[in-house]
Amino acid sequence: MKVFFIGAGPGDPELLTQKAARLIAACPVCLYAGSLVPREVVALAPEGARVLDTASMTLDETHAEILAARERGEDVARVHSGDPSLYGAIAEQIRRLRADGIDYEIVPGVPAYAAAAAALGQELTIPELAQSIVLTRMSMKSTAMPEGERLENFARTGATLAIHLGIRALREIVRVLTPHYGEDCPVAVVYRASWPDQQIIRGTLADIHGKVRAAKITRTALILVGPALSESAEFPDSALYDPAHPHVLRPKVLGKPGR
Repeated sequence: MKVFFIGAGPGDPELLTQKAARLIAACPVCLYAGSLVPREVVALAPEGARVLDTASMTLDETHAEILAARERGEDVARVHSGDPSLYGAIAEQIRRLRADGIDYEIVPGVPAYAAAAAALGQELTIPELAQSIVLTRMSMKSTAMPEGERLENFARTGATLAIHLGIRALREIVRVLTPHYGEDCPVAVVYRASWPDQQIIRGTLADIHGKVRAAKITRTALILVGPALSESAEFPDSALYDPAHPHVLRPKVLGKPGR
């Protein structure tokens, strides 16, 4: 048997990859994070499949289900939201699988920050404004952040920040980021990106906390911060399609034969 860690994407069932859909439809056991994975995704499971919402289960309990599936010779679809490589809590699951000699495979999914950018209708890497994206989170009630991965350290780079699990700490985020990005730095909060009840709140570090509080958003939201989020920023075109910049697939400078 084999365990498939499957990224279900941010919420829209149509963003499920073909491979993910095929595997969910083939596995006799489906364990899924019900608080973040829509029912339409696990509805693909075959008739008679053992489908369990793991939201209220412990690691021991989910692993026990996998061990039982091994005894029956049944593959397991372990369905996570977004992409399982990002805050998917699969590392500790994999450690147990390896200890028990159980084979596994990771199937990537569309991450939340990509869905949020699509909802905003924007690119997150803009020439001369931001060419890096930092994916991070706030610790809150979850495990502590490593000492070197404090928000202040990332803020010094000026990169686009995608902050997970931080909506309840938005006031603190604003306090930490404002000295580095400035009060007028654009911020976007995307609640439940790609879901039918998706909400987008745009603002600046100066006013985003008040706007989010007024909208009563307290969970399941991604915070994006950085100059690349500006809808009116001035920036040069990328050199990728610039006729004056040759590259391996366009070796000649257009208009200058032989060069």
